[in-house]
Amino acid sequence: MQRIDRRSFLSESAFLAACAAMAPRLNEACADEDTAPAKRPSASDTLRIAVVGVRGQGAGHVKGYAANKRNNTVVTTICDVDSAVIGPSMKHVEQVQGKAPKYEKDIRKVLEDKDVDCISIATPNHWHALAAIWAMQAGKDVYVEKPVSHNVLEGRRIVEAARKYNKICQTGTQSRSMPGMRAAIDFIHQGKIGTVKVARGLCYKLRGSIGKVSGEQKIPETIDYDLWSGPAPIKPLKRARLHYDWHWIWDYGNGDLGNQGIHEMDKARWGLNKNTFPNSVLSVGGRFGYVDDGETANTQIICFDYGDCELIFEVRGLPSKSPYPGKESPQTGKKPGNFVGNVWYGSEGFVVCPSYSGGIAYNNDGEVIKKFSGSGDHFGNFVKAVRSRKKEDLHADIEEGHLSSALCHLGNISYRLGVDEPFTSRRPPFESRMANEIGQDTVAHLRENGVDVSSISYKLGRKLTLDAKTEGIVGDKEATLMLTREYRKGFEVPSKV
Repeated sequence: MQRIDRRSFLSESAFLAACAAMAPRLNEACADEDTAPAKRPSASDTLRIAVVGVRGQGAGHVKGYAANKRNNTVVTTICDVDSAVIGPSMKHVEQVQGKAPKYEKDIRKVLEDKDVDCISIATPNHWHALAAIWAMQAGKDVYVEKPVSHNVLEGRRIVEAARKYNKICQTGTQSRSMPGMRAAIDFIHQGKIGTVKVARGLCYKLRGSIGKVSGEQKIPETIDYDLWSGPAPIKPLKRARLHYDWHWIWDYGNGDLGNQGIHEMDKARWGLNKNTFPNSVLSVGGRFGYVDDGETANTQIICFDYGDCELIFEVRGLPSKSPYPGKESPQTGKKPGNFVGNVWYGSEGFVVCPSYSGGIAYNNDGEVIKKFSGSGDHFGNFVKAVRSRKKEDLHADIEEGHLSSALCHLGNISYRLGVDEPFTSRRPPFESRMANEIGQDTVAHLRENGVDVSSISYKLGRKLTLDAKTEGIVGDKEATLMLTREYRKGFEVPSKV
């Protein structure tokens, strides 16, 4: 029986074994006062869905709902501020439902439609909270993509709206509906690997340069830029692509920590069984390997201290060691530098989950003791809860989405308030031994990518002390201001629901 040295696992050798045993899974299912009980749709009622934002992930929403006989759903409306991106989704709905859906550019028109039961949101991050809150105020149930918010306070406002208006609100973290992942987490919660002291999340995903433009770029005529900007300030477009590259611009996105990383952050916290903010957070990192118009970190380590355990998270956007050196990674099938997953270290073993839908448990001698696999239907779970009117039926209730998204935002606040620290400094950035060891591995990773760390600095984040009860930052007015943002008139996320 193959054995894996537990310490060497830190440098990814256990991931190699885990990936070897797992099939690829990464791209799977990837009225201001109305507190009266909502009507429970019967099993025979067809739920009418409007999908908001269809250029990327929203196209998957359309396919998940359109003429879905098992869940008895149809897509009645496509909403996107860019008329140039709606074609594939409009065509798909027409093909499978026999009739083209309605198209609206402005979400407010959709919310006025009494024939829409649910809103499924896949807009850029800066629109998630406002769209979700508006939808629930309009009497709709909501499925909202991850991260559910653009900043910490937005997430809590969505939770408050869901509770006040008695609406079902699902978070788009699909792993929560995967039987294999649910079994792996249950295995951890049952104490099968003993007391868990560390959860580790990894987001090693290739992110190349987005290029650097010399000045303001023209907004395509097909886009209503005022609507696209929404809650965010209207600024000149100073990147080559309006779409997608917003992920790396602070006004709209949250970096890979809040893009791909939120999936792994959610699973890491889930495995630790923590349902509050941690005691503190510290983040380090930078944007290395190229100079472009991106603002967020492409290399980042965040350590969250919960007192009795810690959560350590990593982002790597440059090519990293593949689980299969020189070969295609079985996780992606194409890109050998990509790896996203989680590890939970217990006193009697550890669990590795290198996919959305399963993982492997090992004992301390590196022997496999159990495997977990199985895919599920996250949209179907949402529909089930809409029909039952029980938020407890949701696998990813909005509160779960808020707590995990908030961790990403807190990590970014720490990072953004950091100071430049030379890589040559001998001062370890973390109090955590494992986090510092990971930091050393990260420096080696940068060198392997041709980054001359001897002549540059990284951002040493500010350590933030948190109040779990109030979800606030203690003794730091500057950081506290970053828990929210200023909103444009007409697009304000309410400070109180």
